[in-house]
Amino acid sequence: MTVKDNYDRPIISFRMSITNRCNVNCLYCHHDGMLPSSEEMTPDEIAKISEVAKTLGVKKIRISGGEPLIRKDIVEIIDKINKIGFKDISITTNGTYLAKYAEDLKDAGLNRVNVSLDTLNRDTYKFITHKDYLQSVKEGILKAVDVGLYPVKINMVLMKDINQDEVWEMFDFCREHGLILQIIELMESESCEDNNVFSKKYHYNINPIEEKLAKIADDVKVREFMQDRRKYYIGNGEIEIVKPMDNTRFCKNCSRLRLTPSGKIKPCLLRNDNLTDIIGPLRNGASDDELREIFLTGINKREPYYNDNRQ
Repeated sequence: MTVKDNYDRPIISFRMSITNRCNVNCLYCHHDGMLPSSEEMTPDEIAKISEVAKTLGVKKIRISGGEPLIRKDIVEIIDKINKIGFKDISITTNGTYLAKYAEDLKDAGLNRVNVSLDTLNRDTYKFITHKDYLQSVKEGILKAVDVGLYPVKINMVLMKDINQDEVWEMFDFCREHGLILQIIELMESESCEDNNVFSKKYHYNINPIEEKLAKIADDVKVREFMQDRRKYYIGNGEIEIVKPMDNTRFCKNCSRLRLTPSGKIKPCLLRNDNLTDIIGPLRNGASDDELREIFLTGINKREPYYNDNRQ
């Protein structure tokens, strides 16, 4: 039985950030401190938390970071999660280590992978990430396809005066290699002065792109429970449009719970003031029943960030 929060929203997906370490430094990514690797959750701790989530009806696990593949025990982590019996296990990665780990991750039970890649231009890639890893990322993507991590999705954040003119080049690349392209509109942030300045400078409205897609698409599908996202099918290619999460319908249909790298249950992507610590009690010997109650406490803190009073 799947547990629901106080707003009758089932908890289906659990997104676990297993590190906030990363080997690139993207323009739009802002970390709140850096947790030393010695303090990160161990594979056994991650597995135990996943086991408890499974008892509450969670069906899908997504692993993220930071950069999750920076952890040398990432294959062990996926293997332990897979043995619990989830319907779907996926990873979001920058792809720099994907060629190295793709086959082992597939063998360990990973189902899908999302790769963050905003450009196919080497100079633009270096400008965005401050690193020169583009070739390694492309090799990793092709390796993931080769070993059967399907579907491989490319997450492309559009930024004004940086890569907004590269959509069709990226789409051609994705069609050629059987990838799904997700075009992501940069969120305009008001939570941090630096973020707000950045988003105002680089925010690019993707409505004109979506209007063009609507005209040329062979078929369009709407993901009702994912903010009414639209998937456009053009020939043998697929593009999904991801707009900022700023409406009541998105929050009404949210079925995700998150875990921070420091082992705290995070009920809402857009809030940090309602976290519930689970790693502390786990390390202090909490029983499965006690850990389950901690989960339920976190779930009961869930409330729609956007509602009729905040739009």
